[in-house]
Amino acid sequence: MRLVSHIGVLAITLALATPASAQSVESFYKGRNTTLIVGYAPGGINDIAGRLMARHIVKYIPGRPNMIVQNMPGAGGLVTANHLYNIAEKDGSVIAGLGRAVPQLAYLNDPNARFDPLKFTWLGSSSSYADDAYLVLVNSTHPANTATDLKKPGPALKLGAVSAGSTNLIFAILAKEVLGLNIDIIRGYTGAAPIFLAMQNGEVDGQVIGLGSTKAGQAHLWNNKLVKPLVQFGRSTRLAELADVPTGRELVSDPNGLALLEFAELPFFMALPFLAPPALPADRAKALQSAFMAVHQDKDFLDEAKKLDLDISPISGEEVAKLLARTAQTPKAVIDRYNEIVNPPKK
Repeated sequence: MRLVSHIGVLAITLALATPASAQSVESFYKGRNTTLIVGYAPGGINDIAGRLMARHIVKYIPGRPNMIVQNMPGAGGLVTANHLYNIAEKDGSVIAGLGRAVPQLAYLNDPNARFDPLKFTWLGSSSSYADDAYLVLVNSTHPANTATDLKKPGPALKLGAVSAGSTNLIFAILAKEVLGLNIDIIRGYTGAAPIFLAMQNGEVDGQVIGLGSTKAGQAHLWNNKLVKPLVQFGRSTRLAELADVPTGRELVSDPNGLALLEFAELPFFMALPFLAPPALPADRAKALQSAFMAVHQDKDFLDEAKKLDLDISPISGEEVAKLLARTAQTPKAVIDRYNEIVNPPKK
């Protein structure tokens, strides 16, 4: 009897000593509350895509956890990236939807980018921009009807923009400095929705924003032709739907400018990225990555995405990592010029 008792005590002791990482993925997630962080204010495409993802991905995560969406706006998504890398739990209970341009900041030596992009656990991207474009979008009442009109003398086009690191600020600057368009940039907005409100109030004339984002978040403006596109970025050719709108590459006048624009446009091919912190338990990382790809085959997810006019052309976490590796190999001269234009030294 004493031997049996000792064996029982030993079994209990070993069970208590078993590391948490040995817990099955299903056991870890079952009944657990998980979080999807969106690095922007409510209303923009990242928020819309994040909430859509949270509603459906849980069906494909073993244990089917609960998932809530937490908005964490700040510094164009940089606050979320730093939080995910340095603060968030690294157990698989937290994932995030990040702005496409944020990982690139680390390769640009931004002092506020406190992360290594390749060490994140990349789940993938819901969009590779197959059927989308990033637009210089202005109120339909604005006198400019083409990009050429913005090269003529006259009052500057006022574009609203978010903080450093946001794609819409970066491309507003590139439209001004590389394409030579007559633009003034009004910074400090927290997301696309507040800028659309500012456009309607007459504070600004437009913004640089995705076609899908506009259709998803401001369908009435697009469908009623209350806004008009003048330039499309993020594409090597014109989107069929916007056949009369030139690409940014068409408007670049020199090879160095073209190289700069191509570097800036790389993030579009991972246009709606989702990720988790680094150093996750391998089985949970794999489960999240598998769930991410599976949700893009889910009929309810796809039907809802279609109603929201989201471009769904997913790529895997591995493919995202390859794009980031390409970004890391960009010649220093191109990165230096990019920094000079987008992040000029403070006077």
